[in-house]
Amino acid sequence: MSSQTPGYTYIWEYTVWPEHAADFEQAYGPNGAWVALFKRARGYLRTELHRDRNVPNRYVTIDYWGSLAAWQAFRAAFSAEFEAIDAQCGSFTQEEREVGRFTPLA
Repeated sequence: MSSQTPGYTYIWEYTVWPEHAADFEQAYGPNGAWVALFKRARGYLRTELHRDRNVPNRYVTIDYWGSLAAWQAFRAAFSAEFEAIDAQCGSFTQEEREVGRFTPLA
């Protein structure tokens, strides 16, 4: 796989408190804390943030990595920073759930 072809993708779904929508979008968006942390890791490709057209406080994030190994190395190397951001952003959401982890078929 080339460095630009995702080899590992994961998707999370969030229900955001309406009064924290702007905070959530900032933290999870392209210039937010999560992307800033991910960019420090080798193998990170990009993150997409999407808002549901019919349920405005429902979002999904899609994170693209070059490989599962790159994501695992990131989690090992940056676990303290990851947990700190996760704790900081926890007040923005009513609930969150992992939709799944995916690999391309071709």
